[in-house]
Amino acid sequence: MPSFASYFPRISMPVLACALITSFAATAAVAQDTIRFGAPLPQTGPLAPEALKQQQGYDLWAEQVNKRGGIKVGDKKMKVEIVYTDYQSNTPRAVQAAEQLITQQKVNFLFSPFGSGAAKAASTVSEKYAVPTIASTASSSQVFDQGYKYLFGTFTPNDTLTTPLVKIVREKASGVKRVAILARNDLFPLAIAQDMEKAAKANGLEVVFFEKYAINTMDHSTSLSQMKAQSPHWIFATGYINDLVLIKKQMSDQKMEAPVVTMIAGPAYKEFISATGKSSENISSAAWWHPAASYKGVDIFGTPGNYSKLFQEKYKSEPDYAQASASVSGVLFQMAIEKAGSLDRTKVRDELARMNVMTFWGPVKFGPTGQIDSLEPPVLQIQNGKTLVVSPAAIKQADFKLSVK
Repeated sequence: MPSFASYFPRISMPVLACALITSFAATAAVAQDTIRFGAPLPQTGPLAPEALKQQQGYDLWAEQVNKRGGIKVGDKKMKVEIVYTDYQSNTPRAVQAAEQLITQQKVNFLFSPFGSGAAKAASTVSEKYAVPTIASTASSSQVFDQGYKYLFGTFTPNDTLTTPLVKIVREKASGVKRVAILARNDLFPLAIAQDMEKAAKANGLEVVFFEKYAINTMDHSTSLSQMKAQSPHWIFATGYINDLVLIKKQMSDQKMEAPVVTMIAGPAYKEFISATGKSSENISSAAWWHPAASYKGVDIFGTPGNYSKLFQEKYKSEPDYAQASASVSGVLFQMAIEKAGSLDRTKVRDELARMNVMTFWGPVKFGPTGQIDSLEPPVLQIQNGKTLVVSPAAIKQADFKLSVK
């Protein structure tokens, strides 16, 4: 068998060894000057549109940080690297991806997989390895009721969306009495549907229909026919964007109308309007952020307006809450690391837990479970082909309208 040196006949062994050591040292130096963030995303499969939004938000934050030299850690600045892995819209694979990022890719910190269900499942991994993790798309309280110390979330609980919606409808449409609910049988969509049911009943509304549909359902015609037979005044549907586009198209096929039609969370995305066209008019929704907000943050983006400007320069489109939440997740890690002056995971975790700061996303303070409890999410409605804020008053852009009278 040829010797190692025979592959490099013109290089002496001492010189070769020195070159290799230098190469390894340079690689180590690069690694030490980089903070690695793991991001398991459903880049393929039915949740791919949501994954793209998250990736856009993370990448915009990383780009802006690195343009400024990186994150200040003690007396030096370190560049940001985001390590992505595709879990193919499959929750068990999301858990595996999170563990691989920690144990094999050696990331310093972690962003949760998309949605409440996958975030909850993967949180066991980050807790096991004591890795601070921020969930940018998890709102269900069931994600945060496990007593974990290393999980934080940028979405307020589901009832902070449903309660304002019910209040507005009660004030603006006293004739609305009968509510029909269609929910994707998945942690977040089902949980927010159940919160809607509670809020409706608490305000004297009658829930005349409540049906769950399976993940990957492609035909809602039977459920919609049953719903239509109940003559609801308010149709409330939950799911992710592909689900809700399909439901709206099949509602149109059956000529289904109601004075109030609400969908969470698809109508907050411009892609929903593009896919459904004029039939999206006056559909209401709710989310956790809108570019119309007027916060003045101390982070690298500063204001929603500046964030929107930078986003449009990079992606040629307006951002919605999904991209903004991903970006603010990076911002919060950045602030915690700089405050800790260290990459020590326990120190960074402690800084996240005591955080109380204003950002372009709004005021951020995590409650005792790790879920943010400091925001007032806006209620939205599609009017004239645009998603506008109808509440709260501070950032209101339009009055709430009925779909049909």
